[in-house]
Amino acid sequence: MGGYHNSEQEIDWPVDTFDKIAASQLMDLNSIKTPSLVLDVQRVRANAQRMRDRAVGSAVRLRPHVKTHKCVEVARIATEGQNGAITVSTLGEAKAFAKHGFTDILYAVPIEPGKFTDVTNLIREGVQLTLITDSAELVAPLNEAGKLAGQTVSVSIKIDCGYHRCGVEPDSEEAMRIPRMISDSSSVKFDGILTHAGHSYHASSNAELLDIARHERDAMVDLASRLADEGIDVSTVSIGSTPTMTAIDHLHGIDEIRPGNYIFFDAFQATRGSCNFQDCALTVLSAVVHRDRTRKKVIIDAGAIALSKDRGPIEFDEGCGYGRVLDLEGNDLGAVVTSLSQEHGVIENLAEQWLDKLKVGTRVRILANHSCLAAAQHSYYNVIENGEIVDKWQIRRGW
Repeated sequence: MGGYHNSEQEIDWPVDTFDKIAASQLMDLNSIKTPSLVLDVQRVRANAQRMRDRAVGSAVRLRPHVKTHKCVEVARIATEGQNGAITVSTLGEAKAFAKHGFTDILYAVPIEPGKFTDVTNLIREGVQLTLITDSAELVAPLNEAGKLAGQTVSVSIKIDCGYHRCGVEPDSEEAMRIPRMISDSSSVKFDGILTHAGHSYHASSNAELLDIARHERDAMVDLASRLADEGIDVSTVSIGSTPTMTAIDHLHGIDEIRPGNYIFFDAFQATRGSCNFQDCALTVLSAVVHRDRTRKKVIIDAGAIALSKDRGPIEFDEGCGYGRVLDLEGNDLGAVVTSLSQEHGVIENLAEQWLDKLKVGTRVRILANHSCLAAAQHSYYNVIENGEIVDKWQIRRGW
């Protein structure tokens, strides 16, 4: 395996840290260090297969977002049977994955001039890199950067279908003007239109979620049609969040979907109804470090920097805390992590039977609210299959 990646260089870690370890040499969940990530590869494969089936059945390309896992091995599972295209959230991810054979990459954060050099370097190295923008002002300087590098830079326009984080409104003048500006440029190529219905995470019902998913699809298909009427070729209409892709009824007129969280899911997605709790593949292994019988609580060694402080499904479950508490076999103990400090997690209001069992040193697994953020806090996954640790997979962080 390659080493841990950041935006500046690839670091070679010691062999015993990240290289593949024979199953006979791997420890079990009672002996590995805590806090650590535990990844159920059977659930990963099942989640990947369901989304692949959705893509194939809808005749669309699947370009999974790797920011959830930042892991080459997981990306290979997610893209199996597809064309190997991926979505990244950092150019550091793009560099790391390109070194491991992923060369069709969408960088799904609006580009800014400070990253032009990294972009042209990646293209020079053979990466088929697509950028996104929602800024008419960026077209000219990006075109100049491409011209100076002797390259053609592919760009999609970010469309706001209701999330209101980034993007231009689909019925705005900019939605027509920016593609025209790019199409008229010498060193920037118009690749298509792209959106992300991030507001789908806040849908209060399945009916509302379906409405959001349909609007995401229909707004983009309509815009692509209007651009085509103006003589602007739209090669790619790209949509997709995990909630909308689990709810959508059809994808007619769509070329590409880009869900990411589905590969692991998490407590938020299960509470929201995008999956079952049994589909959630990632947990954080932690140890009890303090037991307080008087206050009916225990302290674990997984705090904010092991779990993240994402409150996740609080809109749907006010008592969700910072993650659900499971035993080593993955059985729900009916408790949550109620509060966090940097290195400590607090589990309160425990039933007497669990206070008896959760003595200092006892291991538990926490199903975090947001698997993407929890994974990004760690350096590798302890991969389990049929309840046994079978491998370690590196997480490739960095900007």
